[in-house]
Amino acid sequence: MKFFIDTANLAQIQEAQDLGVLDGVTTNPSLMAKEGITGKEAILQHYKNICEIVDGDVSAEVIATDFQGMIREGEELYALCPQQIVVKIPMIKEGIKAIKYFTDRGIRTNCTLVFSAGQALLAAKAGATYVSPFIGRLDDISTDGLSLIEDIRQIYDNYSFETEILAASVRHTMHIMECAKIGADVITAPLSAILGLLKHPLTDAGLAQFLADYNKGNK
Repeated sequence: MKFFIDTANLAQIQEAQDLGVLDGVTTNPSLMAKEGITGKEAILQHYKNICEIVDGDVSAEVIATDFQGMIREGEELYALCPQQIVVKIPMIKEGIKAIKYFTDRGIRTNCTLVFSAGQALLAAKAGATYVSPFIGRLDDISTDGLSLIEDIRQIYDNYSFETEILAASVRHTMHIMECAKIGADVITAPLSAILGLLKHPLTDAGLAQFLADYNKGNK
């Protein structure tokens, strides 16, 4: 399973990259604004900065909701770093048309704001590289986000779709583990959730005991 980090914070991206397990980055206008990145030129430069830190895919989101606007913005984003940029397109009618347009031209896409298996099916039919079901937001409204991952996995496996399931809106470490069990191709999560995989009280206790025993013999 690929690990993406969901942030626009360069320090957190660098920390995840240094850990050695990072496969890519996803971000969005809200995460950009959280870091004080506003305005077109600043946002474009920030995407370039991210691409300089990581080796893998960087999902860059269009703001437009009309077909021509998405094409214009998507091509501009792609031109920033064709080897890494994946154009992030919303799950709307014009978005599906834009995904097909980019697919036909060899430009990779991430279909975002997916909340149903039917939406994921349309995205795959249009040739999306990634589809991003938002499991945490479904959990927020008392709907099982993980069951959506299972449904999409079954549909994609039934028909050998190459679109990768990118579990988004991952909130905590258990989300990551459950997504791994049910076959998500990718998770995108905050740094805290990724680092949470490191933690276990028995590891801490065992290491403390090893160090204590070692120090006894070196007094």
